[in-house]
Amino acid sequence: MYKCPLCGNTEKRYLGNINGRIYCRRCISFKGELVEEKAFIEQKVNSFQGININYSLSVDQTKISQAILKGFIEGKDTLVYAVCGAGKTELVFKVIEYALINNLKIGFAIPRKDVVIELKERLAHTFNKNKVIAIYGGNHDDLKGDILVLTTHQLFRFEHYFDLLILDEIDAFPYRGNPVLIALFKRSLKGHYVLMSATPSDEVMKEFEKHNKQILTLFKRYHEHPLIVPSLKIRYLIFKYSLIIDYLKKYEREKKKVFIFCPTIKETEYLFKILNLFIKNGNYVHSKRLNRANIIDDFRNDKYSYLVTTSVLERGVTVKNLQVIIYHADHELYSKEALIQISGRVGRSSDYPSGEVIYVASKKTTAILESIKTIEGFNRCL
Repeated sequence: MYKCPLCGNTEKRYLGNINGRIYCRRCISFKGELVEEKAFIEQKVNSFQGININYSLSVDQTKISQAILKGFIEGKDTLVYAVCGAGKTELVFKVIEYALINNLKIGFAIPRKDVVIELKERLAHTFNKNKVIAIYGGNHDDLKGDILVLTTHQLFRFEHYFDLLILDEIDAFPYRGNPVLIALFKRSLKGHYVLMSATPSDEVMKEFEKHNKQILTLFKRYHEHPLIVPSLKIRYLIFKYSLIIDYLKKYEREKKKVFIFCPTIKETEYLFKILNLFIKNGNYVHSKRLNRANIIDDFRNDKYSYLVTTSVLERGVTVKNLQVIIYHADHELYSKEALIQISGRVGRSSDYPSGEVIYVASKKTTAILESIKTIEGFNRCL
């Protein structure tokens, strides 16, 4: 039986044949330079000289950080189940430090390119004596570094390579439930891994429990203020628009920034057209908007007070004093996990630990009710 050497596929429906050579349709798009072992050996010229941070971890963060390091040294894989705003990235600084000191190969994988770019800058600042590089579609000329921050798609370049592989946002599209990306993750491992998520699936939790792997939980934010519990507003037809306009005017008076999430690109553009008739200092972004990085920077620099957006801003973007409105929150695309992630955009900063999350919907859904119940449950752990 033929087994794809890249993704491990054995299903005949995904196999093709060209001139007597079998190929796999499931991973045929993964083409490009592969990294060899010697590439790492040749580039190891920097020595670790400390972490550049000007703040201390909380007591709970410190405990989790030490447990991750201890588990890695003992040869354990770890799942970190931590709420949005818990400071998940800081939790792995110690294990990265250990890996650097011991000249181990380090990867930090994330499903989405935008988050890779932002995280690379953050790690480069923290580990400023080491070479940190970002690898994603269109940016893969340099594959040699002390810490490689890369999209999960780019893992195909690394076979049995990483001694330490950290995978954040395991519940995010397109990684979640994708058999090819999951296979590439396993194929790229040489040592052990750390998974991180605010909303791990039941399947992942059961897998860790079944094999007695380490599960660490952190259900409070680093500033120890509670998570923001969403408020559900039931409205119909044009009354949804008038409600959002009223909130935007209120936030404008209070000098607060706003993300308005929509389930689809079409609804994002349509809602912005309506809101722009009444409130001019806004914009919109989605995956097909080529200049979205500039728009987001302009938003951070106060050129806009609100952005209408799809899930592209669901993760990885932290804005102080942010409020969130989820339009059409009862849409089938909004799972419980997605609603929790979006709600987690609010109150992340210790300077602005409060705020509002507004669900605008025509009806209650299981996802809406369960997301609110889960967030309330997290807060009871404080």
